[in-house]
Amino acid sequence: MAGKHIGVLTGGGDVPGLNAAIKSVYSTARDRGWMRGGSSNANVTGILRGWKGALQMARDQTGAWTDVVPLDDARVRTVDRYGGTFLHTSRTRPDRMRRAELPARLQNRSAELPRAGEDLLDATDVVIENLTELGIDCLIAIGGDDTLGYAHTLSARGFPVVGIPKTMDNDVNGTEYSLGFATAIIRAVEFINRQRTHLGSHEVVGVFRIFGRDSGFTALGTGMAISDLRCVIPEHAFDLAALCETVARDHAGSPGHYAMVLCSEGAIWKGGKLVEVGPPDAFGHRHKQNVGEALADAITHTTGLPTRAQDLAYDLRSGDPEPFDKIIANTFGTLAVELAAQGKTGRMVCIEKGVYADTELPDPSRAPRTVDVASDYDAARFRPRFTSRFGRTIFL
Repeated sequence: MAGKHIGVLTGGGDVPGLNAAIKSVYSTARDRGWMRGGSSNANVTGILRGWKGALQMARDQTGAWTDVVPLDDARVRTVDRYGGTFLHTSRTRPDRMRRAELPARLQNRSAELPRAGEDLLDATDVVIENLTELGIDCLIAIGGDDTLGYAHTLSARGFPVVGIPKTMDNDVNGTEYSLGFATAIIRAVEFINRQRTHLGSHEVVGVFRIFGRDSGFTALGTGMAISDLRCVIPEHAFDLAALCETVARDHAGSPGHYAMVLCSEGAIWKGGKLVEVGPPDAFGHRHKQNVGEALADAITHTTGLPTRAQDLAYDLRSGDPEPFDKIIANTFGTLAVELAAQGKTGRMVCIEKGVYADTELPDPSRAPRTVDVASDYDAARFRPRFTSRFGRTIFL
């Protein structure tokens, strides 16, 4: 079999484990003998800043490509030890671009691009032209629903793509696990448990906000590990009065006179509303008002107890990956190259029924994966539901 030239990029939010996945892609290509001509390095090219780089990449005046980096043994040797992504990332969506967002060299070609709605252009053909001219045989895209949703679009247009799911929210359709989830849970548990001494010293209610715009997996997973933590999730509009009564009871019953609530960023009580603030990103998402602060105020107003709102969000996606995420990253990277070798593109590596598998890239028209409230959430206790888990995966 002739060696393949693999491209790899990361898109969306960063999580620990991305660098390990990139290194695994490189190492597996190298083990297969897919070498860059005239060198002892694997023929793998990193595309910088996700889909933004795939759109912007071009030859400069010397003929060298911009916005890409040929990977080599020295460059990837230690990257798996660290978090973040050394290829950098963005939230660019090439099939829905405003003219002003196009690279300068494409401004004059904007009239040639198909329209994708009012004031929006579809530059997917440019991405395909770039990848084809660079000589990429298969692109491995690492990201969440948004990044992989565009990978689905690119695949549907005929370019070979394989996906690797990542997101601390664990809400990518088609997989029970995404890179970054375990590390986020571990970090959340450590952070919240450290706060016990502080909360008890001041006899306050700790209200913690965690990522999870539409899905409550991260909040629920943290609650599974901390038995006295109440949690509220986006999938269920909760009863504020009942939560306040529960929190007051927890506070009174605790020897340290404190209580703790964890809320997903998209959680809200019945009749409540969180306004969205700031401009939308390329995928139409805007920041939501901080529900942690709003909930803390509501608890104090209802119970008279002092509260303290704290935000866990970005801390959980920072730093080095925990071992479990490194194991999954190393395996996902290897399996992605195996799919490319077999010509099975338009696919995503995944975990299904607790085992490694592959499935279709997530359709961008579908909403993110969400918690099954009836089976996994005890709305009356504001806790995860542990019953009836025989035959269920260990992942949420």
